[in-house]
Amino acid sequence: AKKKQRLLRKKQHCPKCRRQRRQHRRADGEGEYPGCKKVYLTFDDGPSPNTTRILDILDQYGVKATFFTICSPGEENEESLKRIVSSGNTLAIHSVSHEYSQVYASIDSFKEDVLDMQQWLYEQTGVTTWFYRFPGGSSNKVANCDISDCINFLNEQGFVYFDWNVSSGDASAKCVDKDTIVQNVLSEIGSREEYVVLMHDAGAKTTTVEALPEIIEYLQANDYMILPITANTKPVQHRHS
Repeated sequence: AKKKQRLLRKKQHCPKCRRQRRQHRRADGEGEYPGCKKVYLTFDDGPSPNTTRILDILDQYGVKATFFTICSPGEENEESLKRIVSSGNTLAIHSVSHEYSQVYASIDSFKEDVLDMQQWLYEQTGVTTWFYRFPGGSSNKVANCDISDCINFLNEQGFVYFDWNVSSGDASAKCVDKDTIVQNVLSEIGSREEYVVLMHDAGAKTTTVEALPEIIEYLQANDYMILPITANTKPVQHRHS
């Protein structure tokens, strides 16, 4: 972790939604494509050896997702970051190290972690991202600093943080059965307009990759839009300042 710190200083089916896609949208974070069912697939903890496989599957089905990344230097990982951007997916910040004791040691350490990660991603991709996900989520119970102070910092700096309202459960064990992941996701998808799905892009999460095609096929067959997070996306947040 100290070494990482040193490195820093298929078409959518709803005709109504297709029409709205062509219309001008305000970047106000107040929601997009009203009246359409939307799913935002999000992947935490990458890049990893699985990132390329995930991107291949997304390309195969013609959909985009959002990647909340950590600092993982190395040629393959840095190429994956570039591909996330070049293929139209959304690059976002998770943490430098994802070590709770470091990220949340104090409000100053939290600020440093966020800004260092933003800078590192810019150095790798040329993109400055303003999307963030708290390690453990904004409702985590592990922070030594006050999460309200962290939220205030993010808001003051112009970041938007996203939690989730659907969990794949792939973090409950080192390797969760593929069918369990599919069931965990699809059982939570219903008639609401917006779902943000939490999945993981860590190296051990091979069954998450295996579950992805079945999840996408179900969503497409049932007329859900599968979208990347943008400035137009209404945030799902567990906690507010």
